[in-house]
Amino acid sequence: MSKACVVSFLSVMLWTVCVQAGFEEGLKADLRGDYASALQQWRPLAEQGLSAAQVNYGNLFFHGKGVKQDYVEARKWFLLAASQGNSLAQGKLASMYATGEGVPQDYTEALKWYRLAATQGLPAAQLNLGNMYSNGEGIPRDYVEGMKWRRLAADQGLPEAQGKVGAMYFLGEAVPQDYVQAHMWFNLAAAGGEKDAAKFLEYAARHMTAAQIAEAQRLAREWKAKVK
Repeated sequence: MSKACVVSFLSVMLWTVCVQAGFEEGLKADLRGDYASALQQWRPLAEQGLSAAQVNYGNLFFHGKGVKQDYVEARKWFLLAASQGNSLAQGKLASMYATGEGVPQDYTEALKWYRLAATQGLPAAQLNLGNMYSNGEGIPRDYVEGMKWRRLAADQGLPEAQGKVGAMYFLGEAVPQDYVQAHMWFNLAAAGGEKDAAKFLEYAARHMTAAQIAEAQRLAREWKAKVK
């Protein structure tokens, strides 16, 4: 390797180390509530094109942490990161368009960005995409697609998605009505802290025999063991 190549390689390595250190310092500052320092650490990295810094920097503007709340500025940074394929940024943009928070509500844009994030495996995006299909928001109602995306998020352990999957089994939406499966998913959701899941778990149990409840509990234990 030539001297010029060595110098170039070392420069890249040094830059990478500095970027990583700056990003982590920003995270530490954010966690302790020192948003001014987080802004100081993340801004140059965001301007240099680091998508993770762009997401976090935009998030500070979105929530008004250390700066005046500014949805326009937040969207700007989310869009820059999302355009690089950052799934968190894609999910943020989708949420803004779905709720009309800081931008005109636009289900078409929301679906586009949720789908991009969901196909990369972001559980929250998978759940929200599934919800849009199941609710018919900006797209014809499609319970099969709704279950598909909700189930992907549930399989990753997202409690809210597990509760939604449980409800679909309980009501027989896109799948045959199955109280055992409903109980299993409500059980998992409740264990994960989903606030309404315990109530639905109890309600499902009223429609079940003792043997069915035992089977649902066994399935829940097996699911937990599988994902550990």
